[in-house]
Amino acid sequence: MQIIDGKLVAAKTREQIAKEVAELKSKGYDREIGLAVIFVGNNPASEVYVRNKIKACEEVGIKSYLCKLPEESTFEDVADTIEQLNQNSDVSGMILQLPIPKHLDENKLIDLIHPDKDVDGCTAAQKGRLWTGRDSLIACTPYGVMKLLDFYGIPLEGRNAVVIGRSNLVGKPMAQLLLDRNCTVTLCHSRTKNLKEVTSSADIVVVAIGKAKFLKSDMVKDGAVVIDVGMDRDENGKLCGDVDYADVAEKCSYITPVPGGVGPMTVTMLIANTLQAYKNTAK
Repeated sequence: MQIIDGKLVAAKTREQIAKEVAELKSKGYDREIGLAVIFVGNNPASEVYVRNKIKACEEVGIKSYLCKLPEESTFEDVADTIEQLNQNSDVSGMILQLPIPKHLDENKLIDLIHPDKDVDGCTAAQKGRLWTGRDSLIACTPYGVMKLLDFYGIPLEGRNAVVIGRSNLVGKPMAQLLLDRNCTVTLCHSRTKNLKEVTSSADIVVVAIGKAKFLKSDMVKDGAVVIDVGMDRDENGKLCGDVDYADVAEKCSYITPVPGGVGPMTVTMLIANTLQAYKNTAK
Protein backbone atom coordinates (compact mmCIF):
# COMPACT_ATOMS: atom_id res chain seq x y z
CA MET A 1 0.00 0.00 0.00
CA GLN A 2 1.31 3.42 -0.99
CA ILE A 3 -0.02 6.67 0.37
CA ILE A 4 -0.67 9.32 -2.27
CA ASP A 5 0.96 12.47 -0.91
CA GLY A 6 -1.13 15.44 -2.05
CA LYS A 7 1.06 17.94 -0.20
CA LEU A 8 4.11 16.77 -2.14
CA VAL A 9 2.40 16.87 -5.53
CA ALA A 10 0.83 20.27 -4.78
CA ALA A 11 4.22 21.72 -3.77
CA LYS A 12 5.91 20.42 -6.93
CA THR A 13 3.06 21.70 -9.10
CA ARG A 14 3.23 25.15 -7.49
CA GLU A 15 6.98 25.25 -8.05
CA GLN A 16 6.42 24.64 -11.75
CA ILE A 17 3.66 27.28 -11.90
CA ALA A 18 5.89 29.84 -10.14
CA LYS A 19 8.71 29.10 -12.57
CA GLU A 20 6.44 29.57 -15.58
CA VAL A 21 4.96 32.81 -14.18
CA ALA A 22 8.48 34.17 -13.57
CA GLU A 23 9.50 33.30 -17.14
CA LEU A 24 6.47 35.09 -18.54
CA LYS A 25 7.23 38.17 -16.45
CA SER A 26 10.88 38.18 -17.49
CA LYS A 27 9.84 38.29 -21.14
CA GLY A 28 7.58 41.24 -20.43
CA TYR A 29 3.83 41.22 -20.83
CA ASP A 30 1.19 43.88 -21.28
CA ARG A 31 -1.16 42.71 -18.53
CA GLU A 32 -1.19 40.94 -15.19
CA ILE A 33 -1.80 37.27 -14.58
CA GLY A 34 -4.60 37.77 -12.08
CA LEU A 35 -7.21 35.84 -10.12
CA ALA A 36 -10.32 37.59 -8.77
CA VAL A 37 -12.34 36.10 -5.92
CA ILE A 38 -15.89 37.38 -5.40
CA PHE A 39 -16.89 36.80 -1.79
CA VAL A 40 -20.46 37.66 -0.84
CA GLY A 41 -21.38 37.65 2.86
CA ASN A 42 -19.43 36.50 5.91
CA ASN A 43 -19.29 32.72 5.88
CA PRO A 44 -16.42 31.82 8.28
CA ALA A 45 -15.35 28.70 6.38
CA SER A 46 -15.32 30.64 3.12
CA GLU A 47 -13.08 33.27 4.71
CA VAL A 48 -10.49 30.56 5.37
CA TYR A 49 -10.74 29.22 1.81
CA VAL A 50 -10.43 32.72 0.35
CA ARG A 51 -7.31 33.43 2.41
CA ASN A 52 -5.78 30.17 1.18
CA LYS A 53 -6.44 31.14 -2.42
CA ILE A 54 -4.91 34.58 -2.01
CA LYS A 55 -1.88 33.09 -0.26
CA ALA A 56 -1.44 30.55 -3.07
CA CYS A 57 -1.46 33.35 -5.64
CA GLU A 58 1.22 35.22 -3.70
CA GLU A 59 3.40 32.10 -3.57
CA VAL A 60 3.54 31.74 -7.34
CA GLY A 61 3.58 35.41 -8.36
CA ILE A 62 -0.04 35.69 -9.53
CA LYS A 63 -1.89 38.87 -8.61
CA SER A 64 -5.07 38.42 -6.59
CA TYR A 65 -8.15 40.63 -6.36
CA LEU A 66 -10.61 40.18 -3.50
CA CYS A 67 -14.05 41.58 -4.26
CA LYS A 68 -15.94 41.44 -0.97
CA LEU A 69 -19.64 42.21 -1.07
CA PRO A 70 -22.07 42.48 1.87
CA GLU A 71 -24.55 39.76 2.79
CA GLU A 72 -27.49 41.85 1.61
CA SER A 73 -26.08 42.39 -1.89
CA THR A 74 -28.66 42.09 -4.67
CA PHE A 75 -28.35 39.93 -7.77
CA GLU A 76 -27.60 43.10 -9.72
CA ASP A 77 -24.80 44.06 -7.31
CA VAL A 78 -23.02 40.76 -7.83
CA ALA A 79 -23.76 40.72 -11.57
CA ASP A 80 -22.23 44.19 -11.96
CA THR A 81 -19.07 43.05 -10.16
CA ILE A 82 -18.79 40.02 -12.44
CA GLU A 83 -19.20 42.18 -15.53
CA GLN A 84 -16.51 44.61 -14.36
CA LEU A 85 -14.12 41.69 -13.90
CA ASN A 86 -15.10 40.26 -17.29
CA GLN A 87 -13.98 43.55 -18.84
CA ASN A 88 -10.73 43.83 -16.82
CA SER A 89 -7.86 42.51 -18.93
CA ASP A 90 -5.64 42.11 -15.84
CA VAL A 91 -8.08 39.51 -14.47
CA SER A 92 -7.20 36.22 -16.15
CA GLY A 93 -9.69 34.22 -14.11
CA MET A 94 -12.37 34.64 -11.48
CA ILE A 95 -14.41 32.56 -9.09
CA LEU A 96 -17.61 33.17 -7.19
CA GLN A 97 -16.85 31.82 -3.72
CA LEU A 98 -19.55 29.37 -2.66
CA PRO A 99 -21.84 29.18 -0.81
CA ILE A 100 -23.48 32.52 -1.47
CA PRO A 101 -26.47 33.97 0.44
CA LYS A 102 -29.66 32.01 -0.24
CA HIS A 103 -31.53 34.91 -1.82
CA LEU A 104 -29.09 34.90 -4.76
CA ASP A 105 -29.35 32.57 -7.76
CA GLU A 106 -26.01 30.74 -7.80
CA ASN A 107 -26.30 29.16 -11.26
CA LYS A 108 -27.40 32.36 -13.00
CA LEU A 109 -24.55 34.33 -11.44
CA ILE A 110 -21.93 31.71 -12.30
CA ASP A 111 -23.07 31.68 -15.93
CA LEU A 112 -22.43 35.44 -16.12
CA ILE A 113 -18.69 34.72 -15.76
CA HIS A 114 -17.01 34.78 -19.16
CA PRO A 115 -16.18 31.14 -19.97
CA ASP A 116 -12.56 32.05 -20.73
CA LYS A 117 -12.24 33.36 -17.15
CA ASP A 118 -14.11 30.51 -15.48
CA VAL A 119 -11.14 28.97 -13.65
CA ASP A 120 -13.45 26.92 -11.41
CA GLY A 121 -14.92 25.11 -14.42
CA CYS A 122 -18.44 25.88 -13.20
CA THR A 123 -20.14 27.65 -16.10
CA ALA A 124 -22.41 25.69 -18.40
CA ALA A 125 -20.07 26.58 -21.26
CA GLN A 126 -16.99 25.07 -19.61
CA LYS A 127 -18.90 21.97 -18.55
CA GLY A 128 -20.09 21.57 -22.13
CA ARG A 129 -16.53 21.85 -23.41
CA LEU A 130 -15.39 19.14 -21.01
CA TRP A 131 -18.29 16.85 -21.89
CA THR A 132 -17.68 17.18 -25.63
CA GLY A 133 -13.93 16.60 -25.43
CA ARG A 134 -12.83 20.15 -26.17
CA ASP A 135 -10.10 22.10 -24.41
CA SER A 136 -11.58 23.35 -21.16
CA LEU A 137 -10.81 24.81 -17.77
CA ILE A 138 -11.52 21.81 -15.56
CA ALA A 139 -13.20 21.88 -12.15
CA CYS A 140 -10.30 22.09 -9.72
CA THR A 141 -10.86 19.08 -7.45
CA PRO A 142 -11.29 16.44 -10.18
CA TYR A 143 -8.43 18.07 -12.07
CA GLY A 144 -6.31 17.66 -8.94
CA VAL A 145 -7.29 13.99 -8.65
CA MET A 146 -6.13 13.37 -12.22
CA LYS A 147 -2.86 15.14 -11.44
CA LEU A 148 -2.31 12.80 -8.47
CA LEU A 149 -3.05 9.68 -10.52
CA ASP A 150 -0.62 10.78 -13.23
CA PHE A 151 2.11 11.79 -10.77
CA TYR A 152 2.12 8.30 -9.29
CA GLY A 153 1.97 6.66 -12.70
CA ILE A 154 -1.27 4.86 -11.97
CA PRO A 155 -2.53 3.26 -15.20
CA LEU A 156 -6.02 4.24 -16.27
CA GLU A 157 -6.73 2.87 -19.74
CA GLY A 158 -9.09 -0.07 -19.73
CA ARG A 159 -9.56 -0.07 -15.96
CA ASN A 160 -12.90 -0.13 -14.16
CA ALA A 161 -13.48 3.11 -12.25
CA VAL A 162 -16.32 3.86 -9.87
CA VAL A 163 -17.16 7.42 -8.82
CA ILE A 164 -19.46 7.66 -5.79
CA GLY A 165 -21.26 11.01 -5.83
CA ARG A 166 -22.78 12.87 -8.76
CA SER A 167 -22.26 16.53 -7.82
CA ASN A 168 -21.65 19.08 -10.55
CA LEU A 169 -18.42 20.20 -8.88
CA VAL A 170 -16.77 16.79 -8.39
CA GLY A 171 -18.66 13.63 -9.31
CA LYS A 172 -19.80 14.39 -12.84
CA PRO A 173 -16.58 16.02 -14.11
CA MET A 174 -14.55 13.29 -12.36
CA ALA A 175 -16.44 10.61 -14.24
CA GLN A 176 -15.92 12.43 -17.53
CA LEU A 177 -12.17 12.88 -16.98
CA LEU A 178 -11.75 9.18 -16.26
CA LEU A 179 -13.84 8.33 -19.31
CA ASP A 180 -11.64 10.60 -21.43
CA ARG A 181 -8.66 8.50 -20.29
CA ASN A 182 -10.38 5.33 -21.47
CA CYS A 183 -11.58 4.00 -18.14
CA THR A 184 -14.86 2.12 -18.01
CA VAL A 185 -16.74 4.38 -15.61
CA THR A 186 -19.69 3.77 -13.31
CA LEU A 187 -21.18 6.83 -11.62
CA CYS A 188 -22.94 5.87 -8.39
CA HIS A 189 -25.25 7.91 -6.15
CA SER A 190 -27.80 7.69 -3.36
CA ARG A 191 -30.22 5.67 -5.51
CA THR A 192 -27.67 3.12 -6.71
CA LYS A 193 -28.70 -0.44 -5.88
CA ASN A 194 -26.18 -3.01 -4.62
CA LEU A 195 -23.47 -0.38 -4.24
CA LYS A 196 -21.11 -2.81 -2.53
CA GLU A 197 -21.23 -5.14 -5.53
CA VAL A 198 -20.42 -2.26 -7.88
CA THR A 199 -17.50 -0.88 -5.87
CA SER A 200 -16.05 -4.33 -5.11
CA SER A 201 -15.28 -4.88 -8.79
CA ALA A 202 -13.61 -1.51 -9.32
CA ASP A 203 -9.90 -0.98 -9.95
CA ILE A 204 -10.27 2.69 -8.99
CA VAL A 205 -12.79 4.11 -6.51
CA VAL A 206 -13.31 7.86 -6.08
CA VAL A 207 -15.56 8.85 -3.16
CA ALA A 208 -17.11 12.32 -2.97
CA ILE A 209 -20.34 12.24 -0.98
CA GLY A 210 -19.65 14.07 2.29
CA LYS A 211 -20.36 11.11 4.60
CA ALA A 212 -17.70 10.39 7.21
CA LYS A 213 -15.98 6.99 6.86
CA PHE A 214 -18.62 5.75 4.41
CA LEU A 215 -16.40 3.42 2.35
CA LYS A 216 -15.47 0.25 4.26
CA SER A 217 -13.01 -2.53 3.48
CA ASP A 218 -15.75 -4.92 2.34
CA MET A 219 -16.60 -2.44 -0.42
CA VAL A 220 -13.21 -2.56 -2.18
CA LYS A 221 -11.20 -5.34 -3.74
CA ASP A 222 -7.57 -6.12 -2.95
CA GLY A 223 -5.21 -3.82 -4.85
CA ALA A 224 -7.76 -1.11 -5.57
CA VAL A 225 -6.80 2.55 -5.91
CA VAL A 226 -8.95 4.59 -3.51
CA ILE A 227 -9.30 8.37 -3.82
CA ASP A 228 -11.03 10.16 -0.94
CA VAL A 229 -12.41 13.58 -1.84
CA GLY A 230 -14.40 13.94 1.39
CA MET A 231 -13.71 16.40 4.19
CA ASP A 232 -15.77 15.42 7.21
CA ARG A 233 -15.70 15.14 11.00
CA ASP A 234 -15.98 11.81 12.81
CA GLU A 235 -17.91 11.09 16.00
CA ASN A 236 -15.08 12.64 18.04
CA GLY A 237 -14.92 15.79 15.93
CA LYS A 238 -11.67 14.71 14.27
CA LEU A 239 -11.09 15.54 10.61
CA CYS A 240 -11.63 12.55 8.35
CA GLY A 241 -12.76 11.67 4.85
CA ASP A 242 -15.50 9.67 3.16
CA VAL A 243 -13.27 6.57 3.41
CA ASP A 244 -12.74 4.62 6.63
CA TYR A 245 -8.99 4.91 6.17
CA ALA A 246 -7.92 2.59 9.01
CA ASP A 247 -10.27 -0.11 7.74
CA VAL A 248 -9.60 0.23 4.01
CA ALA A 249 -5.93 1.20 3.61
CA GLU A 250 -4.30 -2.23 3.86
CA LYS A 251 -6.38 -3.56 0.96
CA CYS A 252 -5.31 -0.75 -1.38
CA SER A 253 -2.43 -0.41 -3.79
CA TYR A 254 -2.76 3.38 -3.49
CA ILE A 255 -4.88 5.55 -1.21
CA THR A 256 -5.23 9.26 -0.42
CA PRO A 257 -5.28 10.31 3.25
CA VAL A 258 -7.44 13.02 4.80
CA PRO A 259 -6.00 15.51 5.41
CA GLY A 260 -3.05 15.72 3.02
CA GLY A 261 -4.45 13.91 0.00
CA VAL A 262 -6.81 15.56 -2.49
CA GLY A 263 -7.32 18.74 -0.43
CA PRO A 264 -3.99 20.47 -1.19
CA MET A 265 -4.55 19.92 -4.90
CA THR A 266 -7.78 21.91 -5.22
CA VAL A 267 -6.33 25.39 -4.68
CA THR A 268 -3.21 24.39 -6.60
CA MET A 269 -5.23 23.52 -9.69
CA LEU A 270 -7.15 26.79 -9.32
CA ILE A 271 -3.92 28.74 -9.80
CA ALA A 272 -2.90 26.34 -12.56
CA ASN A 273 -6.18 27.14 -14.32
CA THR A 274 -5.58 30.87 -13.82
CA LEU A 275 -2.22 30.60 -15.55
CA GLN A 276 -3.79 28.52 -18.33
CA ALA A 277 -6.58 31.09 -18.78
CA TYR A 278 -3.94 33.81 -19.20
CA LYS A 279 -2.05 31.72 -21.76
CA ASN A 280 -5.26 30.89 -23.66
CA THR A 281 -6.02 34.56 -24.25
CA ALA A 282 -2.40 35.43 -24.98
CA LYS A 283 -2.34 33.23 -28.07
